[in-house]
Amino acid sequence: MNIRTAGMEDYAFLSENDRHIRPEELRRVLSQGRVLLLRQGGERAGWLRWGLFWDNTPFMNLLYVLEEYRGQGCGRRLAACWEERMREDGFDLVMTSTRSDEEAQHFYRGLGYTDCGALLLPGEPLELIFRKEIRL
Repeated sequence: MNIRTAGMEDYAFLSENDRHIRPEELRRVLSQGRVLLLRQGGERAGWLRWGLFWDNTPFMNLLYVLEEYRGQGCGRRLAACWEERMREDGFDLVMTSTRSDEEAQHFYRGLGYTDCGALLLPGEPLELIFRKEIRL
């Protein structure tokens, strides 16, 4: 497994596979260095995209591993790499969220994230919000 900061050379792959972000926003986060790309066996296998909650707290917006690479520790490696980078950048806390009807909540809790809130939008399942202290 190899993890690196994604660049514009990854735009076509990400825009084809990441349906949760508008193309112009994807270009912006790529230019800001806010996407990590995981390769396995020379192939793009997954990515992690983040922003800043309240303009001061790293918030993992999306962690995605392609189906054929799941169950191999790719998601754990991406999250660990991101947390380490955030720690190196001087952050003490990171956050993420997932819908209450998704299995990802158990994944994040297994990584040491704790529930810290929720958001309920009309017609949507409850969005669970998680936090994790990363300062050693």
